[in-house]
Amino acid sequence: MRAPPPASIAMITVHHLEHSRSQRVLWLLEELRLPYEVKRYERNKSTSLAPPELQAIHPLGKSPVITDGKVTVAETGAIVEYLVEQAGDALRPAAGTPERHRYTYWLHFAEGSAMPPLVMALVFNRIKKAPMPFFARPIAKAIADKVLDGFVKPDLKRQLAFMESELVSRPWFAGRAFTAADVMMSFPIEAASSRGALKSNFPNLSGFLERIHERPAYKRALDRGGPYALLG
Repeated sequence: MRAPPPASIAMITVHHLEHSRSQRVLWLLEELRLPYEVKRYERNKSTSLAPPELQAIHPLGKSPVITDGKVTVAETGAIVEYLVEQAGDALRPAAGTPERHRYTYWLHFAEGSAMPPLVMALVFNRIKKAPMPFFARPIAKAIADKVLDGFVKPDLKRQLAFMESELVSRPWFAGRAFTAADVMMSFPIEAASSRGALKSNFPNLSGFLERIHERPAYKRALDRGGPYALLG
């Protein structure tokens, strides 16, 4: 049984940018049952960039970012670790165990390995649709398709196959129990699924998504944060 949150914990503020990875932070807070409030920011409708108001919270003006009293924490992985500590090590396996080693690996894999090919795919797909002189469009499309077909798509397929194999013998990434690493891994898997990358080829990853979507805390986070668009 996990320890209760420290009595001294202040109200955490999640600076929530619409359609962003901060949805995972809301979900984790719901899982940990830590008190929090949401401050919402809307993207620029023309550029999809975050508003300058976020720079008042963090110099890079990006989300997710949280404030807890005088403490400001940015980057999803760092936020996850901070919140887990605030909740008395809830949703984190015991130190020195195989589960803890897997937990740490997948916590970093989510942003360090899984997200780059998804972001690259987003960028090059947008390049193909971007406004440009008509004579440049075939050249831009050819370059983008070459990068996508020669590097991005094979890398993504290889990573999905690896993730799929890791869930053959266990329901969650760290082991038999749900952990904060699963919260981190949710976004890249949901993003891949939204593009049709899973289809029927990755039943374990599809099952993972079904399990997280049925968690009450996941549903509560959607109620607090609202629907969000994935990378597409």
